[in-house]
Amino acid sequence: MPRQARALATRQTVLRAAAEVFDERGYAGATMAEILERAGVTKGALYFHFPSKEELALAVIEGQEAWLATWQPASESPMQTVIDLGYAFAHALLDDPLLRGAIRLTIEHGSFTQPQVGAYQGWTDAARELLEHALEAGELHPGVRPAAAAGVITGAVTGIQLSSQVLTDRKDLLQRMADLWTLLLPGLVAPPALTRLDTVDHRAGRPLLQPPPGRNS
Repeated sequence: MPRQARALATRQTVLRAAAEVFDERGYAGATMAEILERAGVTKGALYFHFPSKEELALAVIEGQEAWLATWQPASESPMQTVIDLGYAFAHALLDDPLLRGAIRLTIEHGSFTQPQVGAYQGWTDAARELLEHALEAGELHPGVRPAAAAGVITGAVTGIQLSSQVLTDRKDLLQRMADLWTLLLPGLVAPPALTRLDTVDHRAGRPLLQPPPGRNS
């Protein structure tokens, strides 16, 4: 394997191991020694890529941006994309240790020398942009302010995933996401658009949402 490819592979191995340890123990409880053992690389290799635990944690946090940037929507409807993104995020939390570690570190942003608000802002900006397009497309109630709605949605998703983790180890996360959309959509989406939205979690293979009031079945 060429040297550059080996270095990249080593870096990814360390990041994955670190994300797993941060997810399990949090930033304060994680140690570089445990991450080193989990990664199975040399101490020199680890510190070559990440000279400190904080730099390693910040690199894990940045993985959220990569995930969000590579996720591809399947719908041309901006509001449908918001719904689909919520479910995709929930599934990624269940399946991807890199994202789980990044989310735990984001919640613990006060542990770092400089509080890390970029990840929160990135999710909010992505939601706001989609909601602005949804308003332009006539999918939202005329009085909805995209910036305010984006803050509510991202805050709600943060809260339900944390509650789900604490109470059920995220076993009920998909149902909580369904409940979130059941409650939020009627207040956000204009009735004609509401009837066109697909609120099925397709990866689960079954509808998780009850049709909001006034929606045609």
